[in-house]
Formats: sequence, structure tokens, C-alpha cells
Amino acid sequence: MKAWRFYGFGDMRMDDIPVPPLRKGHVLAQILCVQPSVTEAQLAFGIPTLAFERIKKRLETEAPVQLFGHEFCAKILETGEGATRFSAGDRVAARAKLPCGDCPLCASGRDYLCRKGPIIGFQLPGCFSEFAVLPEIALVKVDDRLSDSEAACLQSLSDSVAAVETADIRIGNSVAIFGQGSMGLECMQIVRTSGAGLIVTVDVREEACRLSRELGADYAIDASKEDPVAAIRALTDGNGVDVVFECAGGSAKQGLAGTKTVMQAADAVRSGGKIIGVSWFGQPLEIDIDLLRERSLRYLFPDISTLEHLEHTVRLASTGRVRLKPAITHILQGIESVPQAFEITANKGRYKAINPAQVMM
Repeated sequence: MKAWRFYGFGDMRMDDIPVPPLRKGHVLAQILCVQPSVTEAQLAFGIPTLAFERIKKRLETEAPVQLFGHEFCAKILETGEGATRFSAGDRVAARAKLPCGDCPLCASGRDYLCRKGPIIGFQLPGCFSEFAVLPEIALVKVDDRLSDSEAACLQSLSDSVAAVETADIRIGNSVAIFGQGSMGLECMQIVRTSGAGLIVTVDVREEACRLSRELGADYAIDASKEDPVAAIRALTDGNGVDVVFECAGGSAKQGLAGTKTVMQAADAVRSGGKIIGVSWFGQPLEIDIDLLRERSLRYLFPDISTLEHLEHTVRLASTGRVRLKPAITHILQGIESVPQAFEITANKGRYKAINPAQVMM
């Protein structure tokens, strides 16, 4: 089969390699659509972010290695021994991080809390290839109402569901979301379905603000034209919102907000409110802990997304409660287009992309 493998940062090549053997508890699947996550796109070019040192070590010791590709839609061709949940012809999507099966958490029936298991595309081969052997425990069946393109977004959406669950939104809560890329737009739509009251979004791109309003934001603030903190406080009688999702931070070289939006989030939330940290920064942050302490702010990080979260994303997307298609701005054709998808996704601002670029295989 054809598969993209990494020989180093910024060096990916399409190789002919054997189709991996089918194993117990796994399925053999044909990849229909795949997209690099923003994190994967940064790592591909050597930009420090989540898992940078682990990927660097793998490249130094194992290259060429089949990396990345955990956001995909695939069609099952064959099921291995013990894999009973799916049949040939089923379309599936996957959660990325799996339980290890051996730690005390897994042994006590709390495998949804495990952080020791492998991640598809990081420790396990990803799906920038024609075929893949995938663990059945990672997979969920895709509803017929969803296109292959929409299904490739379900993994990201499941992380957004986990983020909103962590926020514990209450009926009528006011919410602000910094960053209206794919996860910011997803979080916005999910909080809307979860009973939030006032919803305010922030971005520096006109096209992202416009789409945010179309998908349900009450106000979309263009931070390139006005102070988002002042605007949010004006909309909340000076108090700030109950919950802020920080989805904008990250490498400024890739058009992200750096660390600026972290403190903006703290200034935009009311005293006693919650900040949900969705972004990955790839470096330590300096935060004024005394400010958070003085104002009784809670800085929370999303729980790991589970199979149950992923199953819920299928319901949200297939019933139209969350709309994925409007954010899919770049669809490429053929496995040869994979490097272009990484380039677009790593530089979404330059290409006016909202969702990562997709490859129809």
C-alpha cells in the first residue's frame, strides 16, 4: 500500500509498504478521508507543541516512521478475531488516545482515566495511508447522514465535547470562546446545545467571525479591530462571563495567538468563574497565580475524550445540532495531496482555512 512516512521534521515521503497484518481485536480498514490536526501539522514541521520530544525521539531512533493521522473516516474491509462490534462495509471514525489495559486504573474499571495507553498516529501507525489496521476499541460507527468529510471531524469534535463537559455549563451561563478555528467553533455550538445563555466569540479573522455568527454566536468580536475584554465586559454589565474557553493560543509563527489570550481569558471571566484551557502551547507559561487566587478563578483542562464522547458526537453531528460542513474550507483529492494538507493546516490564517485541510483518499 501507499503510505506517507516521516524521515525527519519537514521530510515526509510516500512509500510503498506492506499492508499490516490483521490482529486480534483489530479491523482492517480502507481510509476514505483524513486530515492532520493542528498539533500534527505543527509537529510535522518541527514546531514545539504537545508530544514534541516524543516525536523527536521517534524520528531520531526509528525513522522512517508512519506518523499522524488520527482524524479520519474509514471503511472496514475485514475484522480480526474477537472484533465483533463492526462488519465489513461499516464506516468508522476513531478516538485517538486508548487505555493501556494494564495500569491500576484500567484494572479497576476506570480505563477512561488512563493516560498510559497509545495514541493513534503517535505510538500507533496513523492513517495517512491507503489502509490501516485499527483497534476496535477505538472505533465508532458513522451515521449514514454524515459524509466522509464530516466524519473525519468527529475525533476533534469529541475533544470539544469533553471540554464542554469539563466546564459543567449550567442553564443560562454566559460563555466566551477565544479562537474560532475548528475546536472553537465546535465548543461554541456544543455550549449552545448545552443550555448556555449569552455566547460571545473572539477571533482576529473576519471570515471566522462571520462563520461564528452564522453557526449561533450571539456576538463575534473581531479582536483585530476592538479590545475583546472590554467588549465582553460591556456585554455583561462589567462583570465578565461565567465561563471562558481559551482555544486561540499557540505558535504565533502559525498564526495562533501565542500566550496573549490566556490573560485575556482571565480578564474576561467573572470573579469565581472558570477558564477552560483547550490550546496547546509547546512551552511553559508564566501565569499570575495570585490574580487567579484573588479572584477565585478556576483554570481547568478538558478530560480525555472517551468512546462515549465520540458516540455523542455522532448524534450531535448527524442530527444537525452541531454543523461541521460550513467549517470545512479545503478538501484535496488523492493521497498525493497529503503534504499540501499539512502545509495548509499549519498555516490556516495564510490560506483562510477554518478546519484542517482534508484529503479524500
